[in-house]
Amino acid sequence: MQMAPQMGYDRAITVFSPDGRIFQVEYAREAVKRGTTAAGIKARDGVVLLVDKRITSHLIEAESIEKIFQIDEHIGVATSGLVADARALVDRARVEAQVNVVSYDEPISVDVLSKKICDHKQTYTQYGGVRPYGTALLIAGVDGSIPKLFETDPSGAMLEYKATAIGAGRNAFMEVFEEQYKEDMNLDEAIMLGMEALYNASDMKLDASTLEVGVVKVEDKMFTKYSSQQVESYVERILENHKDETEDAEDEEAEK
Repeated sequence: MQMAPQMGYDRAITVFSPDGRIFQVEYAREAVKRGTTAAGIKARDGVVLLVDKRITSHLIEAESIEKIFQIDEHIGVATSGLVADARALVDRARVEAQVNVVSYDEPISVDVLSKKICDHKQTYTQYGGVRPYGTALLIAGVDGSIPKLFETDPSGAMLEYKATAIGAGRNAFMEVFEEQYKEDMNLDEAIMLGMEALYNASDMKLDASTLEVGVVKVEDKMFTKYSSQQVESYVERILENHKDETEDAEDEEAEK
């Protein structure tokens, strides 16, 4: 009995298929695509990270789910995919940031940290007995007076973006970003753009308790996570902007 052409090529991370693919890496990318949606947006005065935590049960304490992490004073990351893998990478990133301070007496730059994390992820696509990380990271920070935003991939690839998204709602987010993103927008406008994209991706339903927002400002080069009250204020503004649409949707549901 002859084996199917692709059979067996996904059994190990070190085996290429005849058409040059590594299936285990592609499976890891699928894990990211099934994850919660995370977005990053560069503004002229900083960078915004926004995550929809997608709470699956009302019994879960929303605060216990963390998808945005602080790495250093000037760097934060948002994750999508396997949360446990993301935590391991976050811990490694924090160590790399502190090693840089001890070794060179200066904060690590965003691109150097991104490359170090991607180098580590790439090694897990090259050796037997391991599997790729099933998570992608959006790394946001400020170098000098320049905001930076990088997307990392399970393969170890790295790209710098003006605005991007990862996870289940990526396509819906990218459509909004392609149409509405402007390079001269400020942080407030960038957050509203992210909320607008999330509103479109979530079928006009937003819940501040399931959202996380983090920002890095050029002014003070400090990463901060917004409180639930601050996030709620942005959600209210978006819902107010789409008040007519929301009312129409509620009327349709009532009729059904």
